[in-house]
Amino acid sequence: MLDIRLIRENPEKINELLKRRNPELSVDKVIEIDVERRKIQTEADELRALRKTESQKIGEMKKRGENTDSIQEEVRAIGDKVKALEEKQIELDEKQRTLLLNIPNIPDETTPIGASEDDNVEVHRTGEPVKFDFEFKPHWDIAEAKGIVDFERGVKLSQSRFVMYRGKGARLERAIIEFFLDLHTLEHGYEEIMPPFMANSATMTGTGQLPKFAEDMYKCQDEDLYLIPTAEVPVTNIYANEILSEEDLPKYMTAYTPCFRREAGSAGKDTRGLIRVHQFNKVEMVKLTTPESSPEEHEKLTQNAEKCLELLGLPYRRVALCTADIGFSANKCFDLEVWMPSYNTYKEISSCSNYGDYQARRANIRYRDKESGKTRFVHTINGSGLAVGRTFAAILENFQQEDGSVIIPEVLRKYTGFDKI
Repeated sequence: MLDIRLIRENPEKINELLKRRNPELSVDKVIEIDVERRKIQTEADELRALRKTESQKIGEMKKRGENTDSIQEEVRAIGDKVKALEEKQIELDEKQRTLLLNIPNIPDETTPIGASEDDNVEVHRTGEPVKFDFEFKPHWDIAEAKGIVDFERGVKLSQSRFVMYRGKGARLERAIIEFFLDLHTLEHGYEEIMPPFMANSATMTGTGQLPKFAEDMYKCQDEDLYLIPTAEVPVTNIYANEILSEEDLPKYMTAYTPCFRREAGSAGKDTRGLIRVHQFNKVEMVKLTTPESSPEEHEKLTQNAEKCLELLGLPYRRVALCTADIGFSANKCFDLEVWMPSYNTYKEISSCSNYGDYQARRANIRYRDKESGKTRFVHTINGSGLAVGRTFAAILENFQQEDGSVIIPEVLRKYTGFDKI
């Protein structure tokens, strides 16, 4: 959520930054409501002061034995006006909050300006796309031929875009998860978290999934619970409505969870295979930092995600997303894209985002500054480390052999117990 004081003090600048995302965006309505709300606040404060003065007069008049019926009626009338103004203010507060919850974060000044994903900027590439001297197969054909992913029965058990891993496929999926968690906890210094896989609406609102993306969520019919779309949601909200000490920061946390997304509006996109499904596994990295350290911590988190790809030996590139393509709550984002031979292009496997204090304001996550003693909002950062199903698919495609086998990356072999499929 954007800081209303920031909007109030510099609406032109906020509008300029928002229009880098989308020319239709504006905080003008927020300002309009804020002006009316503050006017009512001033009027109510003046009436409260008048009511206090008149009430004191009533006490003095009673001491003198004077009749107070008339002035008491005036005080009651003032009270009625105050109550009406308070009700109006509550109504305007709710309208303003709803507007703010639906306005995205302002992009960082270093985020490339662009009108679509075509304006994203490639930062660097690591590894060369594999060149085959035989007719290679897409990962879904490999998976079906080897009997390691059962697409048909996954649909039978659930519905379209749900899959079932089996045998060495299930073992490989689990091995990837364990490898990522061990790397992040043992080498990168993250605390492992195992959060609930369902979150309430307050938690979903804290990270920006609600109210904007309600249609993309799976909701329990009779309870205030949603299946999480990513571990970012529960892990970021662990310290919601709490005040940390500056010595507690930065906090590094990582979690494996299944992720559930309805993928509303994605009809016809990546319908085959593991790239776009309704349930998938992911290992997430989350950081809570001070504002001063967040750019450096964002870069380090992105490098932590890159390390996963480098150790697996998968070709990838880093892309800086432009203003039109960054996520709703993010102010800066790097996508890591892994080479997928079947698509003859790179596909996103991790988004590493800095949210500034946008999520922290929504979730009310603060820390106490050790010098001033004042409370400030933390900055939140997260990124996939990595999306497991997409890693699985990339391994099948990039390490397939002419004889039909798939070589398992060396770093995974102690987890899988086999070196090829």
